[in-house]
Amino acid sequence: MSSQAAKRVFVVLGVGNGLGTGGATARLFAKNGYEVALIARGGNTLESLAKEINSNGGQAKSFPVSSYSHEDVTNAWSSIHKAFPKPEYAIRAAVFNGGAGVFKKFLDITPEDVQTSLQASVASAFSFSRGAILAFKDNDIDESNGARGSLIFTGATASIRGNILTSSFAAGKHGLRALSQSLGKEFGQENIHVAHAIIDGGILTDRSREYKNDPSWETNANIHLKPESIAASYLYLVNQDRSAWTWELDLRPAHEKW
Repeated sequence: MSSQAAKRVFVVLGVGNGLGTGGATARLFAKNGYEVALIARGGNTLESLAKEINSNGGQAKSFPVSSYSHEDVTNAWSSIHKAFPKPEYAIRAAVFNGGAGVFKKFLDITPEDVQTSLQASVASAFSFSRGAILAFKDNDIDESNGARGSLIFTGATASIRGNILTSSFAAGKHGLRALSQSLGKEFGQENIHVAHAIIDGGILTDRSREYKNDPSWETNANIHLKPESIAASYLYLVNQDRSAWTWELDLRPAHEKW
């Protein structure tokens, strides 16, 4: 069986409590025929999301990790390959949705805060990307879009612009963006599509609702991003033809002050 005829697998790292971008993307890819592999810290949340997807007709498996260290992420990839073996399955898409929000004044940032930001946004992205790239290199070129696989990174406004309280966070997100661009240039030559998405605005989740504590922000679709809309953009990226690949996509609500 060629990898073109194999069942498609989608891998996502970072789903939080299942109600944000990672969870929405997993649900959408499952609805579009992908087997889904979920990587995140917190086994209970992962298992709940996998059960939800499976009960709605999709196919998902959870791969909980205790941390986003190189060892744990690499072990998760090994487990995914065992759960979705070739030639029956082919990993065709992956999303890195990890990160750590450290928002402090510069002089209040500790060395531990810096390491937390760089580990979550940069070091773990290197480990996840290595697993994805190696999986894609083992695929045939999909003649429907000319790709062996697609790797997407979730960025933020801080990926391109620092601000007050974002010294540590922006350093990590800048590094993630640079990594994605480097991978896109290197592995585009091997028909592997790499894309980076700048999420420029607040995402509507249960956590953001609590943080904002503003019913008008929640009900006004002009001023927040819906996780489901971000997911739809990720699926669009994966389906792009090789003659017109996007490296960077900038997503923001209609009334965002950018």
